[in-house]
Amino acid sequence: MSLKILQFGATGQLSREVLARAGGEVEVIALSRAEVDLVDADAVARAIGEAGDIDLVLNAAAYTAVDRAESEPDLAYAINGRAPAAMARACRARNTPLVHISTDMVFSGAKAGAYVETDPVGPLMVYGASKLAGEDAVLQLHDRSLVIRVSWLFSAFGQNFLQLMLRLAASQPVLKVVDDQRARPTASADVAAFVLAQARRLAAAPGGAREWGLLHFANQGVATRVEMARAIFELAWPGRPAPPMEPVPTSALNLPARRALNAELDCRRLAEVFGVTPRHWREPLAEAVAALPATRDAA
Repeated sequence: MSLKILQFGATGQLSREVLARAGGEVEVIALSRAEVDLVDADAVARAIGEAGDIDLVLNAAAYTAVDRAESEPDLAYAINGRAPAAMARACRARNTPLVHISTDMVFSGAKAGAYVETDPVGPLMVYGASKLAGEDAVLQLHDRSLVIRVSWLFSAFGQNFLQLMLRLAASQPVLKVVDDQRARPTASADVAAFVLAQARRLAAAPGGAREWGLLHFANQGVATRVEMARAIFELAWPGRPAPPMEPVPTSALNLPARRALNAELDCRRLAEVFGVTPRHWREPLAEAVAALPATRDAA
Protein backbone atom coordinates (compact mmCIF):
# COMPACT_ATOMS: atom_id res chain seq x y z
CA MET A 1 0.00 0.00 0.00
CA SER A 2 1.46 3.35 -1.05
CA LEU A 3 1.96 6.24 1.33
CA LYS A 4 1.69 9.88 0.29
CA ILE A 5 3.67 12.74 1.82
CA LEU A 6 2.81 16.37 1.15
CA GLN A 7 6.09 18.30 1.39
CA PHE A 8 6.50 22.04 1.74
CA GLY A 9 9.75 22.84 -0.06
CA ALA A 10 11.02 21.64 -3.43
CA THR A 11 14.39 23.25 -4.11
CA GLY A 12 16.23 23.42 -0.76
CA GLN A 13 18.89 20.89 0.15
CA LEU A 14 16.67 18.78 2.42
CA SER A 15 13.67 18.98 0.08
CA ARG A 16 15.77 17.75 -2.82
CA GLU A 17 17.29 14.94 -0.79
CA VAL A 18 13.80 13.72 0.14
CA LEU A 19 12.69 13.83 -3.48
CA ALA A 20 15.83 12.01 -4.60
CA ARG A 21 15.13 9.15 -2.18
CA ALA A 22 11.37 8.86 -2.49
CA GLY A 23 9.80 6.22 -4.65
CA GLY A 24 8.48 2.73 -4.43
CA GLU A 25 5.74 2.72 -1.82
CA VAL A 26 6.35 6.33 -0.75
CA GLU A 27 5.17 9.19 -2.97
CA VAL A 28 6.22 12.76 -2.19
CA ILE A 29 4.21 15.69 -3.51
CA ALA A 30 6.49 18.73 -3.20
CA LEU A 31 5.12 22.26 -3.11
CA SER A 32 7.50 25.03 -4.14
CA ARG A 33 7.22 28.61 -2.94
CA ALA A 34 5.93 29.51 -6.39
CA GLU A 35 3.00 27.17 -5.75
CA VAL A 36 2.39 28.13 -2.12
CA ASP A 37 3.60 31.43 -0.69
CA LEU A 38 4.69 30.60 2.85
CA VAL A 39 4.16 34.21 3.89
CA ASP A 40 0.43 33.67 3.25
CA ALA A 41 -0.76 31.54 6.19
CA ASP A 42 -4.20 31.11 4.60
CA ALA A 43 -2.61 29.74 1.42
CA VAL A 44 -0.52 27.31 3.49
CA ALA A 45 -3.59 26.01 5.32
CA ARG A 46 -5.57 25.80 2.10
CA ALA A 47 -2.85 23.70 0.43
CA ILE A 48 -3.20 21.10 3.20
CA GLY A 49 -6.97 21.26 3.32
CA GLU A 50 -7.25 20.71 -0.43
CA ALA A 51 -4.45 18.14 -0.71
CA GLY A 52 -6.73 15.14 -1.02
CA ASP A 53 -5.57 11.75 0.19
CA ILE A 54 -2.28 12.30 2.04
CA ASP A 55 -0.80 10.41 4.99
CA LEU A 56 1.81 12.85 6.29
CA VAL A 57 2.86 16.48 5.93
CA LEU A 58 6.57 17.36 5.96
CA ASN A 59 7.69 20.95 6.36
CA ALA A 60 11.17 21.05 4.84
CA ALA A 61 10.89 24.72 3.87
CA ALA A 62 12.29 27.60 5.88
CA TYR A 63 13.74 31.07 5.78
CA THR A 64 17.42 30.22 6.29
CA ALA A 65 19.28 33.49 5.64
CA VAL A 66 20.63 33.70 9.19
CA ASP A 67 22.33 37.10 8.90
CA ARG A 68 19.75 38.72 6.65
CA ALA A 69 17.03 37.76 9.12
CA GLU A 70 18.37 40.43 11.46
CA SER A 71 17.08 43.05 9.03
CA GLU A 72 14.05 41.03 7.85
CA PRO A 73 12.50 39.79 11.09
CA ASP A 74 8.91 40.00 9.84
CA LEU A 75 9.69 37.79 6.86
CA ALA A 76 11.63 35.31 8.99
CA TYR A 77 8.79 35.03 11.51
CA ALA A 78 6.17 34.72 8.75
CA ILE A 79 7.93 31.76 7.12
CA ASN A 80 9.50 30.10 10.18
CA GLY A 81 6.80 30.84 12.75
CA ARG A 82 3.40 31.62 11.32
CA ALA A 83 3.52 29.22 8.36
CA PRO A 84 4.26 26.17 10.59
CA ALA A 85 1.44 27.28 12.89
CA ALA A 86 -0.94 27.30 9.92
CA MET A 87 0.30 23.84 8.93
CA ALA A 88 -0.31 22.51 12.43
CA ARG A 89 -3.87 23.84 12.55
CA ALA A 90 -4.68 22.43 9.12
CA CYS A 91 -3.13 19.06 9.96
CA ARG A 92 -5.03 18.90 13.24
CA ALA A 93 -8.29 19.61 11.41
CA ARG A 94 -7.81 16.56 9.22
CA ASN A 95 -5.89 14.48 11.81
CA THR A 96 -2.84 14.25 9.57
CA PRO A 97 0.62 13.91 11.15
CA LEU A 98 3.07 16.78 10.72
CA VAL A 99 6.87 16.52 10.67
CA HIS A 100 8.56 19.91 11.03
CA ILE A 101 12.29 20.53 10.61
CA SER A 102 13.92 22.89 13.09
CA THR A 103 17.45 23.85 14.11
CA ASP A 104 20.16 23.73 16.76
CA MET A 105 20.10 27.53 16.70
CA VAL A 106 17.26 27.61 19.22
CA PHE A 107 19.99 27.15 21.87
CA SER A 108 22.33 29.79 23.27
CA GLY A 109 25.45 27.65 23.19
CA ALA A 110 26.20 28.33 26.85
CA LYS A 111 25.93 24.68 27.90
CA ALA A 112 29.22 22.82 28.27
CA GLY A 113 27.94 19.49 26.92
CA ALA A 114 25.51 18.29 24.29
CA TYR A 115 21.95 19.61 24.29
CA VAL A 116 19.05 17.25 24.99
CA GLU A 117 15.53 17.97 23.81
CA THR A 118 14.37 19.17 27.24
CA ASP A 119 17.18 21.68 27.80
CA PRO A 120 16.19 25.35 28.13
CA VAL A 121 16.28 27.26 24.85
CA GLY A 122 17.70 30.73 24.29
CA PRO A 123 18.29 31.73 20.67
CA LEU A 124 20.83 34.49 20.09
CA MET A 125 19.50 35.73 16.76
CA VAL A 126 16.26 36.45 14.89
CA TYR A 127 16.56 33.29 12.81
CA GLY A 128 16.78 31.05 15.87
CA ALA A 129 13.94 32.90 17.59
CA SER A 130 11.73 32.57 14.51
CA LYS A 131 12.43 28.83 14.32
CA LEU A 132 11.63 28.50 18.02
CA ALA A 133 8.30 30.23 17.41
CA GLY A 134 7.56 27.62 14.76
CA GLU A 135 8.52 24.76 17.08
CA ASP A 136 6.30 26.04 19.87
CA ALA A 137 3.33 26.57 17.58
CA VAL A 138 3.55 23.12 16.00
CA LEU A 139 3.85 21.30 19.33
CA GLN A 140 1.12 23.30 21.03
CA LEU A 141 -1.40 23.10 18.20
CA HIS A 142 -1.16 19.46 17.08
CA ASP A 143 -0.66 16.33 19.18
CA ARG A 144 0.51 14.32 16.16
CA SER A 145 3.55 16.46 15.38
CA LEU A 146 7.26 15.69 15.36
CA VAL A 147 9.76 18.56 15.46
CA ILE A 148 13.22 17.44 14.33
CA ARG A 149 16.13 19.68 15.25
CA VAL A 150 19.10 19.30 12.93
CA SER A 151 22.62 20.69 12.97
CA TRP A 152 25.01 22.10 10.34
CA LEU A 153 23.22 20.52 7.38
CA PHE A 154 25.27 19.78 4.28
CA SER A 155 24.45 18.30 0.90
CA ALA A 156 25.48 18.18 -2.73
CA PHE A 157 22.40 20.37 -3.26
CA GLY A 158 21.61 23.92 -2.24
CA GLN A 159 23.54 26.38 -0.10
CA ASN A 160 25.54 25.04 2.83
CA PHE A 161 29.02 25.01 4.38
CA LEU A 162 30.35 22.41 1.93
CA GLN A 163 29.34 24.52 -1.04
CA LEU A 164 30.61 27.70 0.63
CA MET A 165 34.10 26.36 1.31
CA LEU A 166 34.58 25.11 -2.26
CA ARG A 167 33.30 28.37 -3.69
CA LEU A 168 35.50 30.56 -1.48
CA ALA A 169 38.56 28.44 -2.22
CA ALA A 170 38.22 29.38 -5.87
CA SER A 171 38.21 33.11 -5.16
CA GLN A 172 40.15 33.82 -1.96
CA PRO A 173 43.86 33.26 -1.33
CA VAL A 174 43.30 32.59 2.39
CA LEU A 175 40.12 31.24 3.93
CA LYS A 176 39.12 32.67 7.29
CA VAL A 177 37.30 29.87 9.09
CA VAL A 178 35.98 30.07 12.64
CA ASP A 179 37.54 27.69 15.13
CA ASP A 180 35.40 28.33 18.22
CA GLN A 181 32.08 26.88 17.03
CA ARG A 182 31.40 23.17 17.43
CA ALA A 183 28.54 20.88 16.49
CA ARG A 184 27.73 17.55 14.86
CA PRO A 185 27.69 18.14 11.09
CA THR A 186 24.66 16.45 9.59
CA ALA A 187 23.89 15.16 6.12
CA SER A 188 20.59 16.29 4.67
CA ALA A 189 20.57 12.92 2.90
CA ASP A 190 20.51 11.10 6.25
CA VAL A 191 17.72 13.28 7.63
CA ALA A 192 15.71 12.64 4.47
CA ALA A 193 16.32 8.90 4.69
CA PHE A 194 15.19 8.88 8.32
CA VAL A 195 11.94 10.71 7.60
CA LEU A 196 11.11 8.43 4.67
CA ALA A 197 11.96 5.29 6.65
CA GLN A 198 9.74 6.36 9.56
CA ALA A 199 6.89 7.81 7.49
CA ARG A 200 4.64 4.75 7.68
CA ARG A 201 5.17 4.40 11.44
CA LEU A 202 4.40 8.07 11.97
CA ALA A 203 1.34 7.95 9.75
CA ALA A 204 -0.11 5.24 12.01
CA ALA A 205 0.92 6.68 15.40
CA PRO A 206 -1.99 8.12 17.44
CA GLY A 207 -1.94 11.39 19.29
CA GLY A 208 0.07 11.18 22.48
CA ALA A 209 2.34 8.39 21.19
CA ARG A 210 5.98 8.48 22.17
CA GLU A 211 7.03 9.23 18.60
CA TRP A 212 5.72 12.79 18.81
CA GLY A 213 7.37 15.86 20.29
CA LEU A 214 10.94 17.12 20.00
CA LEU A 215 13.70 15.03 18.47
CA HIS A 216 17.37 15.71 17.78
CA PHE A 217 18.91 14.24 14.63
CA ALA A 218 22.62 14.75 13.97
CA ASN A 219 25.36 12.58 12.58
CA GLN A 220 27.95 11.11 14.92
CA GLY A 221 31.11 13.06 15.63
CA VAL A 222 31.69 16.57 16.95
CA ALA A 223 33.71 19.04 14.86
CA THR A 224 34.64 22.68 14.67
CA ARG A 225 34.13 24.60 11.45
CA VAL A 226 37.86 24.45 10.78
CA GLU A 227 37.91 20.68 11.23
CA MET A 228 34.96 20.30 8.88
CA ALA A 229 36.62 22.57 6.31
CA ARG A 230 39.80 20.49 6.41
CA ALA A 231 37.78 17.32 5.89
CA ILE A 232 36.03 18.90 2.92
CA PHE A 233 39.29 19.69 1.16
CA GLU A 234 40.83 16.31 1.99
CA LEU A 235 37.94 14.77 0.09
CA ALA A 236 37.52 17.38 -2.65
CA TRP A 237 41.22 17.84 -3.38
CA PRO A 238 42.72 14.35 -3.04
CA GLY A 239 46.50 14.37 -3.14
CA ARG A 240 46.65 18.15 -2.92
CA PRO A 241 47.19 20.41 0.09
CA ALA A 242 44.20 22.24 1.47
CA PRO A 243 44.01 25.95 0.66
CA PRO A 244 45.58 28.23 3.25
CA MET A 245 43.23 28.64 6.20
CA GLU A 246 43.33 31.19 8.98
CA PRO A 247 41.45 29.98 12.08
CA VAL A 248 39.62 32.93 13.61
CA PRO A 249 37.14 33.44 16.45
CA THR A 250 33.53 33.98 15.44
CA SER A 251 33.71 37.51 16.79
CA ALA A 252 36.36 38.39 14.19
CA LEU A 253 33.88 38.02 11.33
CA ASN A 254 31.55 40.77 12.60
CA LEU A 255 28.46 38.93 11.40
CA PRO A 256 25.05 40.58 11.94
CA ALA A 257 23.66 37.51 13.74
CA ARG A 258 25.29 36.10 16.86
CA ARG A 259 26.20 32.40 16.71
CA ALA A 260 26.08 29.83 19.48
CA LEU A 261 29.57 28.46 20.03
CA ASN A 262 28.25 25.08 21.19
CA ALA A 263 25.55 23.60 18.96
CA GLU A 264 26.15 19.93 19.79
CA LEU A 265 22.92 17.90 19.87
CA ASP A 266 22.42 14.82 22.02
CA CYS A 267 20.63 12.13 20.00
CA ARG A 268 19.86 9.54 22.67
CA ARG A 269 16.11 9.95 22.23
CA LEU A 270 16.54 9.13 18.55
CA ALA A 271 18.03 5.77 19.52
CA GLU A 272 15.59 5.11 22.34
CA VAL A 273 12.38 5.84 20.42
CA PHE A 274 13.27 5.00 16.84
CA GLY A 275 16.22 2.65 17.27
CA VAL A 276 18.38 4.81 15.01
CA THR A 277 22.04 5.71 15.52
CA PRO A 278 23.27 7.97 12.70
CA ARG A 279 26.61 7.25 11.05
CA HIS A 280 29.67 9.49 11.42
CA TRP A 281 29.43 12.73 9.45
CA ARG A 282 32.59 12.04 7.45
CA GLU A 283 30.93 9.15 5.60
CA PRO A 284 28.02 11.12 4.10
CA LEU A 285 30.35 14.09 3.55
CA ALA A 286 32.43 11.88 1.26
CA GLU A 287 29.25 10.92 -0.59
CA ALA A 288 28.21 14.56 -0.97
CA VAL A 289 31.62 15.55 -2.32
CA ALA A 290 31.55 12.62 -4.74
CA ALA A 291 28.26 13.98 -6.08
CA LEU A 292 30.03 17.21 -7.07
CA PRO A 293 32.46 15.98 -9.77
CA ALA A 294 32.49 19.27 -11.69
CA THR A 295 33.33 21.25 -8.57
CA ARG A 296 35.97 18.79 -7.45
CA ASP A 297 37.67 18.56 -10.84
CA ALA A 298 37.75 22.33 -11.24
CA ALA A 299 39.47 22.85 -7.89
